Amino acid sequence: MHVARRRALRMAAGLATVAALTMALRADGRQTPSATADLIIHNARIYTVNAAAPRADAVAIRDGRFLVVGDDQSALATRGEQTRVIDAGGATVLPGLHDAHGHFTGLGASLQVLDLRGTASYAQIVDLVRARAASTPAGQWIVGRSWDQNDWPEKAWPTREALDKAAPAHPVYLTRVDGHAALANTRALELGGITKDTPDPDGGRIIRGEAGEATGVLIDRAMGLVSAKMPPVSEAQLDAQILLADAETRRLGLTMVHDAGADTRTVAAYRRLSAAGKLRTRLYVMLRMPLERMQPFFDKGPDTGGDNPRVVVRAIKISIDGALGSRGAAMLEPYSDEPGTTGLFVTPPEAAYRMTHAAAKAGFQTCIHAIGDRGNRTVMDIFERVEREVPDARALRLRNEHAQILDEAEIPRFKALGVVASMQTTHATSDMPWVPTRIGEARTREGAYVWRKLLDAGARIANGSDFPVEEPNPMLGFHAGITRQDREGHPPDGWMPDQRLTRGEVLHAFTLGAAYAGHLDTLLGSIEPGKLADLVMLDADVMTIEPRAILSTSVVRTIVGGDVVYER
Repeated sequence: MHVARRRALRMAAGLATVAALTMALRADGRQTPSATADLIIHNARIYTVNAAAPRADAVAIRDGRFLVVGDDQSALATRGEQTRVIDAGGATVLPGLHDAHGHFTGLGASLQVLDLRGTASYAQIVDLVRARAASTPAGQWIVGRSWDQNDWPEKAWPTREALDKAAPAHPVYLTRVDGHAALANTRALELGGITKDTPDPDGGRIIRGEAGEATGVLIDRAMGLVSAKMPPVSEAQLDAQILLADAETRRLGLTMVHDAGADTRTVAAYRRLSAAGKLRTRLYVMLRMPLERMQPFFDKGPDTGGDNPRVVVRAIKISIDGALGSRGAAMLEPYSDEPGTTGLFVTPPEAAYRMTHAAAKAGFQTCIHAIGDRGNRTVMDIFERVEREVPDARALRLRNEHAQILDEAEIPRFKALGVVASMQTTHATSDMPWVPTRIGEARTREGAYVWRKLLDAGARIANGSDFPVEEPNPMLGFHAGITRQDREGHPPDGWMPDQRLTRGEVLHAFTLGAAYAGHLDTLLGSIEPGKLADLVMLDADVMTIEPRAILSTSVVRTIVGGDVVYER
């Protein structure tokens, strides 16, 4: 049966079930419930993201679905002896927020290692490594994440010598904020077999000194030369990472995360922990592994998660290029601040095409990371080719992950091909201080983080954070989307302010837009009868308050499928 037809029937069945359970029309037109609710939330300011009824005061929930969405009287009429009733006290309620592009185990792992985010200099990082080395047995790895040389007074790549002095008895491996570069000390380079004569691997680059020696910085596929030598994560460690991430996402009001890259072992862990009731965040999983290892999933077909999806496995993830910050993004013209390079393809285009084609034939959505304008053009060409060759490929809602730097010719192709622009608003406000230097003012103005141009051209946008590259807090993404300012309010009018979004557009991208990107818009993404009861209660009205106040807005409650999974 056609994918869209199955979704429509599933939604109709859900609505019919709720209608049968709950409603009979009285003579005065009011709806009289014929069943009791498990949970009622009333006296609330509810933004439903349902165009037919955008505001409500109360909801009643039964069996994990919205029973009533309307006024206090209608919701409270479903109260029974066992019903839990929450007076929201005028608090703001939104549909459960989705992060359409995050790295779930990466978030958990980042909470276990040295946190280098926001470090103001390389010297500060060296001090952190020195302190960790003092309490770490000799020979054990020291691992950290999220340094960014663009935040330091000296913007040049760091080198390994200072790390050698700080931790002479330890291999050190520190991943850059974008996850597309790493800094290793000499001991780690030696374990990776990297010498002056080691060639750059396909899709990677070893940064070298004047004499050709490795300075310690490894770009994209070169990172694997060292990371492959690190001890594998045990099952207990993997579980701990998943549960750390789950606790953090629930605290932040994220009820669904699109996990942008998981292997067979991680999928099994997700399913096991979810079935045990330990993992409460819904996950939409993108498989990321060689084609031959994905074939068993293709043979079984997409796992849509049923009518109450907890772990959905129906997509794959490919990276076509690297990142802009490490000059690995594939550009049509050379970098303005390093004219000798145009970036690189992490995955050869023909290999990316073969994977996309195989996935489409198996009914799996393909999500391709694309940062540079050459990378984005290549991805759109691949999608266009596959849509011509595979019937119903367009119905799979192929996704361009990041769509960060676009040549203007690519912008109308998103609507023409039905490709979802899965973007991250905080990337723009993190990158804005240095992007014009990296690619020049003209390319920046034409196609850098052009959310408004895409929307105006009819593209569908899903928002995320790319955590742990950025912080997972969706309030940061909400603020960035409507202001294009940093947390201090700079620049005063916003960076490229013509590309700002409205509050309603940002909320849609974090809810129904993201649900659409995951084929879940008939079940999730808005508050309306029949849909699964995911919602978040906030301590401020992000739809009306002063923009800077959004940054300090926090979650009061997170509800997934009618269950309160976080309560402040």
